[in-house]
Amino acid sequence: MTEAKTRTIEVPGAVLHYDVREAASATAPALLMIGSPMDASGFTALAARFTDRTVVTYDPRGIGRSTRTDGVAESTPDLHADDLHRLITALGVGPVDVFASSGGAVNGLALVARHPEQVRTLVAHEPPAVRALPDRENALAAVADIRGTYDKEGWGMAMAKFVAVTGLRGEIPANLADLPVRSPAELGMPAEDDGSRDDGMFGQNIMTCTHYEPDFAALRAASTRVVVGVGAESEGELAHRAGVAVAERLGTKPVVFPSHHAGFMSGQFGMEGEPDAFAATLRSILDA
Repeated sequence: MTEAKTRTIEVPGAVLHYDVREAASATAPALLMIGSPMDASGFTALAARFTDRTVVTYDPRGIGRSTRTDGVAESTPDLHADDLHRLITALGVGPVDVFASSGGAVNGLALVARHPEQVRTLVAHEPPAVRALPDRENALAAVADIRGTYDKEGWGMAMAKFVAVTGLRGEIPANLADLPVRSPAELGMPAEDDGSRDDGMFGQNIMTCTHYEPDFAALRAASTRVVVGVGAESEGELAHRAGVAVAERLGTKPVVFPSHHAGFMSGQFGMEGEPDAFAATLRSILDA
């Protein structure tokens, strides 16, 4: 695999930056790795374990190196899907395989529903598609409370609530917003509000991503093979449960990956997973 080469593409309302790691003698489809709001840097460890494929990573609009030019505060999964459609078209390598993590998995589902001809296999790992959950009303209210906290009190308090909600095992209680949470300081995060409201997750994606309902009819009819993944260590957590629910709506069973929600990482953002074992599971799916 060659060193990553950074390229840019102009799309309506944004300039996207993406990285291409070319494999000289690759015979398998190119592998596109996508997250949201995580940028390309989160896939460094996983990309390094697929040296026999051309691997493409990117920064979603408004995240990392990718700038917005439309002045819009939020991004929807359909908007991200259109960006990905244009990116894949620009690659010019035919149908690709896609590994999609978290919010990126929701965006990947939106992409396949609209452009199945561009994706051979989509592996959607723990998509936080909250509307698919049986306790959707409580879960949606909990997310809205996180966003409201961000608007009123800033990033630290919002992150404290986010950690509490996403780490909770089991259904979301109706009174979750009223329950005490650990302070940002206890979690090693800044407690003071710096006044900014441009965070990629809380300001741009959390509401639109979690409130998005995938087009399950289109996904079931798609030519793309859609595989939902969940983490072995995240059972019972919100994104894991949503992944199980999405797989059920697709008429499939989720594949259990080693480790947790970020199991493909090797220390990025302080998240230590099992990238070797995770990559082996992903490879077994893509090669099947």
